[in-house]
Amino acid sequence: MNFDKKLLLLVLLPALFTGCGQKAPRHPGNLRLLYWNIQNGMWDGQDDNYDRFTAWVEAQDADVCVWCEAQPIFKAGSTEKLDDIAAWRTDDTLTAWWKEMAARYGHRYVFLGGHRDNYPQVVTSRFPIEGVDRLIGNGADSIVSHGAGWARIQVADRPVNIVTLHTWPQAYGLNVPVEDRERSKAAHEGDRYRRLEMEYICRHTILTADRPDEEYWMMMGDFNSMSRRYNWIHHFADDDTRLLVHDYVNGETPYIDIIAEREPDNSYSSTGGKARIDFVYATRALYDCVLDARVVTDDYTRPIRDPQQLSNFWRPSDHRPIRIDFDIQ
Repeated sequence: MNFDKKLLLLVLLPALFTGCGQKAPRHPGNLRLLYWNIQNGMWDGQDDNYDRFTAWVEAQDADVCVWCEAQPIFKAGSTEKLDDIAAWRTDDTLTAWWKEMAARYGHRYVFLGGHRDNYPQVVTSRFPIEGVDRLIGNGADSIVSHGAGWARIQVADRPVNIVTLHTWPQAYGLNVPVEDRERSKAAHEGDRYRRLEMEYICRHTILTADRPDEEYWMMMGDFNSMSRRYNWIHHFADDDTRLLVHDYVNGETPYIDIIAEREPDNSYSSTGGKARIDFVYATRALYDCVLDARVVTDDYTRPIRDPQQLSNFWRPSDHRPIRIDFDIQ
């Protein structure tokens, strides 16, 4: 093992072995972000009343958490939907549930993003949260399939904008009837729809800013898309539609892919497989504040395929969390 690989291993060891009860080492910044797609409202946590989940989150010592797929959907250990699924979709029910959950790991404030279905995003925080916008699309030029949100907090007397999203997950396009889905897949309409969603979200958030390069903006979520920054691994053709979403973000917005920029020669899966489809972007001003950024894989977060092979469920989630430390001036 050469020196560089030894050094990388030493850097990664704290992330690899931080379990539910062990405090995650923290860099001396003033903002720690934790993002995670928790798969069906942490379906894996129902059996123990979310004790492992909240203990692990508390150990991360995050100031802001962003949860994707933040609504319970299925009964524990099954693919059977909850009896009161319609009630769970209401803003009041979800917000009240997350206030109770967040209090268990030390967060007082909750923001629920806009959502059309059972897959919302939620922001919890130690700082008061201003809900700027809840994005679901206007139906004329775009529908944001799972919804998106724009929240704002104040850190060191500076506004920090937080944009959350979860794009359309299918290879066929949104609202395509069953009998037409194979044609839609062949035409890559799912990829093209994700690009449409991304353009809509950015036009209504970051692209409304007067001086975005000088402002603190972050955007994160389950993009369900591959990035050209990692095409040295994927080897997709230059015109592959799977690259459309991140081509837009990297080429038409001020955002920087934090992990790819910091470690251009490394690739970290954000799923149970080998794909990285979860990203955290930041504007230049905020990127310059980053102290540490990593995909967290430890004894708790490492995805394990459900032993009963239930649907595509993994435990605790089919995604891995991302943790970033900032020192905001």
